[in-house]
Amino acid sequence: MINYFILTQPESEKLFCFAPLSQYPLRKRIAVRAADLAFFKLIDFIGRTAVFDVEGQENLDSINDAGRLPIYCTWHDRIFLGTYYLRGRGIVFLTSKSFDGEYIARFLQRFGFGAIRGSSTRGGAKALVEMIREMKRGIPMGFTVDGPKGPRYEAKSGAVLLAKKTGNPVLPFIVEPEKFYALNSWDRLQIPRPWTKAKVIFEKPIYVDEIADNAAMSAKLAELQSALDTLVERGKAWRESRRN
Repeated sequence: MINYFILTQPESEKLFCFAPLSQYPLRKRIAVRAADLAFFKLIDFIGRTAVFDVEGQENLDSINDAGRLPIYCTWHDRIFLGTYYLRGRGIVFLTSKSFDGEYIARFLQRFGFGAIRGSSTRGGAKALVEMIREMKRGIPMGFTVDGPKGPRYEAKSGAVLLAKKTGNPVLPFIVEPEKFYALNSWDRLQIPRPWTKAKVIFEKPIYVDEIADNAAMSAKLAELQSALDTLVERGKAWRESRRN
């Protein structure tokens, strides 16, 4: 296990600690622990061998310079290398309240992330309230905005609502591996090949006014959708350029 020193307030420390598994039978407890370790070891190995090229760092820096916190947003299929690249920064991600969410939360925590449990279908409102509270304590947040079950490449509104409630901007980003395998899953999850090169792109931050009405919120969600769609195309173009 890799240990990262994370500065949090005592009230927030629970987000970075494994949740108990007492509600699950022994077979599922074993499965959660096995999946957690397997994903952690795989991501850590491939991440260590990857070569990252970063574009748009000034967009992330501008948020810090403004005294704000980023709300990181990306697509579910590109979270594998994103997990490694953003490790150890004390970012809290929203993970689903499901069996899969148990081991996902655990391997995220091994990389220095925190986890708040909830989704668009289970515990979403409570999770959003908790995210607002933690951002006010100085903790950055993150979303895979088409998760946990899709539809693929269709952004949900949680990150935009969080931006409105906290004054912190949404930061669309992508980590595009040059060489990868795509799983036969709803999101076509990208599993990068070892020693791949990868392009990290941070887009311009999206701020949401605290008095934004429904029309303005819809426009901001469309802006997030457009930014992430554009990032996918930029990532593909970069990958194609590597072949020439």
